[in-house]
Amino acid sequence: MPLQALLFDVDGTLAETEEGHREAFNAVFAEAGLEWRWDRAHYRDLLRVTGGKERMLHHARLHDPESLAAVEARLEVLHKAKNARFSRWMKASGGALRPGVRRLIDEAKAAGLRLGVVTTTSRANLEALLAAGFGGEALFDVIVCGEDVRRKKPDPEAYELALARLDLAPPRARRALRSS
Repeated sequence: MPLQALLFDVDGTLAETEEGHREAFNAVFAEAGLEWRWDRAHYRDLLRVTGGKERMLHHARLHDPESLAAVEARLEVLHKAKNARFSRWMKASGGALRPGVRRLIDEAKAAGLRLGVVTTTSRANLEALLAAGFGGEALFDVIVCGEDVRRKKPDPEAYELALARLDLAPPRARRALRSS
């Protein structure tokens, strides 16, 4: 059965963005008066939890349970502020793709493959990356973000939705993914 599509994750796959996320989280925590500082090692551990809001709640439960109710009450505001900071970071950094990704995209397009982005990051974060200057949404036949699904990865819902939008059965696609 010939390959018909490639589905890419975003953070850590299309572009190396996790440091920007980490810096944005830390800045928002400081502004909010939270005494949290996620160093690289701790953030790497937190990446096991899918989703920024979920990471904040997970951290509060494990490391600062006294702040959990306050974080829950401000979760949407904190996350929105974090996404705005991340967007500014993306604009400043230029949104460079990981080495070899652009070549893979170009070769896949030339071979007639359909391309998709399947991420459970927010649409705002994806748009910040796409707007940073490598061709944007026009490169992709389908885009699925966290707002499009009820359950985040590793649940397969996001991939199933992308395949449905491409009108492909799951065995007709391969996924290029490293992390969520």
